[in-house]
Order: sequence, then C-alpha cells, then structure tokens
Amino acid sequence: MSFTIPELCTSRLNRCELAVPGSSPKFFEKAAKSNADAIFLDLEDAVAPSDKEQARKNIIEALNDIDWGDKVMSVRINGLDTHYMYRDVIDIVEKGGERLDLIMIPKVGTASDIYALDMLVTQVETAIGRKKKIGFELIVETALGMQNIHEIAAASKRNESLHFGVADYAASTKARTTSIGGPNPLYGVLTDPAEDGSRDYHWGDMWHYAIARMVVAARANGLRAIDGPFGDFSDPDGYRAHGNRAAILGCEGKWAIHPSQIDLANEIFTPDEKEVAKARRILEAMEKAQAEGAGAVALDGGLIDIASIKQAEALVKQADIIAARG
Repeated sequence: MSFTIPELCTSRLNRCELAVPGSSPKFFEKAAKSNADAIFLDLEDAVAPSDKEQARKNIIEALNDIDWGDKVMSVRINGLDTHYMYRDVIDIVEKGGERLDLIMIPKVGTASDIYALDMLVTQVETAIGRKKKIGFELIVETALGMQNIHEIAAASKRNESLHFGVADYAASTKARTTSIGGPNPLYGVLTDPAEDGSRDYHWGDMWHYAIARMVVAARANGLRAIDGPFGDFSDPDGYRAHGNRAAILGCEGKWAIHPSQIDLANEIFTPDEKEVAKARRILEAMEKAQAEGAGAVALDGGLIDIASIKQAEALVKQADIIAARG
C-alpha cells in the first residue's frame, strides 16, 4: 500500500440519481415520494433558455417547502460558459436553505473550473453563515474533461462524485452513436472463420474505456463513481445490462431519467444477499482469527487476504446503510 491513502468523501447512498427538470414543478412531489436515493433538480439541459429564471425560482421554493425525506438533494447548474451559472449558484445557495446537499457541475473541462466554483460557493456560504458545507458532483462529458479527469477529481475538498455524461461526451468526441448510453451495432469484431467458413459477430461496449477511466480517477481520489443516463426508458433490459456493466467496473450508481428506471437502478446497485452473507462470514472469520492470535484468516478451505477483508467491509457497510433506509 502506498503511503498516500485517498481521503474518502462524505458517505452517501447513491444507487439511483433521479433527474427532474426545474421547469416542471409538477414532478417534484412525485420525485420526493419515489424510491430514488438521490435527486438532482435540473437547471441545465432539461430547461429551455426562456425558462431558466423561473426554473431557478421553482427549485428554491421546492428546496424550502417540499419534504424530501432522507434523499440526497442536488441541483445541476448551468455551465461555466453561460451567463446563467453565477446567478444559479448565488441564488440557490443563498435562498435554497440547508436542505441542499450537492451542486452538480456540468461539462467540467479543467481543474480550474472546480476551483472557480469552489471559490464562489465558499464566499456565498461564508456570507450567509451556512451551517452545512455543500459538496460537488462533477459530470465528465467532454474530451477536455476526460483528458483532465485526474486533476479534476483532485481539484477540491468539496468533490464527492464523478458522473459520465455519455450524450455530450459522444458529441464532443464525434463518436458515431445511435442512442444515449446504448450500444452501436457497428462497434464489434468478427471471429476467425470456422471450418465451414462461418463467423460470429460480437458487439463491443464503446463506453467501456471512458467509464473505466472515470472509475479509476474517482476511486484514486476517494470519490463515488456514477454512471449517467440511458436514454431509452422503454428498454428495461438494456438499462439493466448497461447498469450491470457499470457496477462491475466499479460504479455505485446510475442516473434515472424516468421513474421507471428508479427500481432498476436500486436493484442493480444493491449488493446480492448471498454476497453480503459471504462478506459477513469473512469478517467473522477475521475477528475469530484475531481473537485466537492467528496470523492468517481462513474460510471454506482458503486463505483470506487483506484486499478481501476490505471488500467485505465495504460491502457490509453499504448493505447496512440500505437496510437502515428501509
């Protein structure tokens, strides 16, 4: 283990993050009563320019008046390259009350972007005497952002999570794609010919590299890694497949752009009961070995290493948090 140990960000349950347009207050109460762990009220892509100011007012009122329960509450502000951003931050932080947990920053390109937002948020928090420090969610959705992702992840103590914004990333990299977050049938390989000359065609995952790189940057800096949207909300099987892929790569949650995707995300990112039971047995075996002064930990005829113990601890902790939430 390196002498440099990543400092973990604030622990939050983040299996499903539901996107709700700030210009559609009719959806707020439904979102508050949903099973989503986290909600981001959107001021950016889901809101037309003519509706930006009213959407901001809607969100401020909702943060103050709606009972959001134990949900993690975030607001996606407009980009740093727009004239909406500064007013988003100032008004939301000054008037949104203590219920706001996070600010979601879109299209992050450099560490300086985060530095600028950190400075502004710090000034507003100090001026109003805010009790709770606001965290940052960062959407990596441009080639520039992916190039600088490691510096971005380390840019502020407010940073809590990295999110993969697949649609804008595809546009930024000029990728040939047919859907938001879905596969492309042309991204694949042919097997060598069989004896009869036949060949199989295997589709590939064109987003594997981007998500894997995001996970590395997130975990190296103690942050959560969250997969972004899957556009076809009429395809639950597709959502589940892409969510499972993200989970296996190390993500701990995924966006829901439609209520039908909430329970799917919760299912995907909730640890399997058998895995949790095995993790608890690993920890019990460790405690027993320590009590007996044993130098090694054994379970089911095999040795358990330090990495296995750490994985078990993380799994049990997440399962306990989910169970406590009910």
